[in-house]
Amino acid sequence: MEANSVGKKNDRLNRLIGILKIRGAVSIRELAQTLEVSEMTIRRDMKLLQQNKVVENVDGVMVYNPAHTLVETDKEYSLALEEERRNAEKAAIGAFAASLVAQDDMIIIDTGTTTVHIARNLPTNLHLSVLCYNINILMELRRKPNIQPLFAGGYYHANAQMFESKEGVEFISGIRVQKAFVSAAGVHCQLGVTCINNYEIETKRAILRSSLEKILVADSSKFGRVCAAYCCDMNDIDTIITNKDLSPEWIDQIRSKGIKLYLV
Repeated sequence: MEANSVGKKNDRLNRLIGILKIRGAVSIRELAQTLEVSEMTIRRDMKLLQQNKVVENVDGVMVYNPAHTLVETDKEYSLALEEERRNAEKAAIGAFAASLVAQDDMIIIDTGTTTVHIARNLPTNLHLSVLCYNINILMELRRKPNIQPLFAGGYYHANAQMFESKEGVEFISGIRVQKAFVSAAGVHCQLGVTCINNYEIETKRAILRSSLEKILVADSSKFGRVCAAYCCDMNDIDTIITNKDLSPEWIDQIRSKGIKLYLV
């Protein structure tokens, strides 16, 4: 493939990802019209993005996957530097969130690529009880001898690496905790906190009801974004932890709602 063609394809892929990150889900026809290319071209691009788990095809609608891990199987497509930057931000957010946990706390850690860093950074000297339903988070907790894990099981969703069931929601609903650390794929002032997968919603709402302090952990790319699955209003959140490049407009919006904000 000629260098000029490769460059055009890279530009188009980055535009596609940008559109999907903002809107969450878009049809192939609409993407083709927006980028002024054929639907066949979009389908080829989407096949590549699907192979790299950047998007999913849900009945002909392309849905962005915020938890994707880039696998560089095609040298024409590479967002490794961007992914590395976001991972560093998520790690910093997770480490700060873990520092808020106190001796003998009972907490809940939601599923997500940011929340796994909370589990990873929990101090080994603290005696804690931690409820989770994500397999990666459970694996982190089992390495810490002073932590008592509680696990809400059910059907395994590989995309989110979480377990979910009616019984799991009931288990969570019967527990009360000091802090719940909640993830999100989108945060919007009017439309609230949203996520990609509908199956996450009842579990997320249950952990919010069960916690004294609701702490949202999300990198700045999630703010202003809206996804289809509604979780809660921003006013339902007590504390937000995000990275330092959050826009001044968003900082003002959050603080005007009386939400405690940490920029890390």
